[in-house]
Amino acid sequence: MVYTESMRTAARRVSFLFSLPFLFLAISCSRTEPVISFGFIQLVYYQDNEKPLERFSFFIIPEDEDGVENLEELYLYHDREQLRWHITCDDWITYAQDGTTWIGTRSIAIGEDERLPRGQFRAVLVNKGGEKSERNFSFDAPEDPRFPFPTLEISRGRYTAASAYPSNRLVCYDEKGNHVFSVNLADLSGSIDDLGIPSQARTAALWAEDTEYFTSAITYVTAIR
Repeated sequence: MVYTESMRTAARRVSFLFSLPFLFLAISCSRTEPVISFGFIQLVYYQDNEKPLERFSFFIIPEDEDGVENLEELYLYHDREQLRWHITCDDWITYAQDGTTWIGTRSIAIGEDERLPRGQFRAVLVNKGGEKSERNFSFDAPEDPRFPFPTLEISRGRYTAASAYPSNRLVCYDEKGNHVFSVNLADLSGSIDDLGIPSQARTAALWAEDTEYFTSAITYVTAIR
């Protein structure tokens, strides 16, 4: 058969049309790894009758081209101690602060009365396409609290906090225990009315924070009014 120029042009067009689905498939199946922009472990001391209880939170700032809803699993490893925590998208907490989305958990633990090891940790983030990335970071909180456990008293419209922590905040709750308001305390004593607490707030606790070591302490709640 002798090919004319018009036949060659038609063949090129058919070849191009058949190549389009493969081009689209290659583009649509491209994958991008998620990114862990930042991560931290926070140690919180909770007031208890005998001694403060240790609880740990773990949160990261994730990035994914398809959004946070495309993320599926988050792992935390302490390789030296052979420890692993697995958090799925159904279990983790998501919250936004200053336009930044965080995901993580407030339930990192080992066993009763066991302390979380210090040193190097490794976080691994996996999206629904199976792509993953990891990031190392350190948790170097002191083995023992740097400051005495704080206290809070509220009586006759005045509050008095005793705290050596660098940062202190009054955390307020409604009658059902829902958080409704927080205010930084420039002074450790003063009038409740000067803090701008909304009327639905019924109880409050002192949240004292050591920002250098991601360590905090929170007192029992006490009645405001």
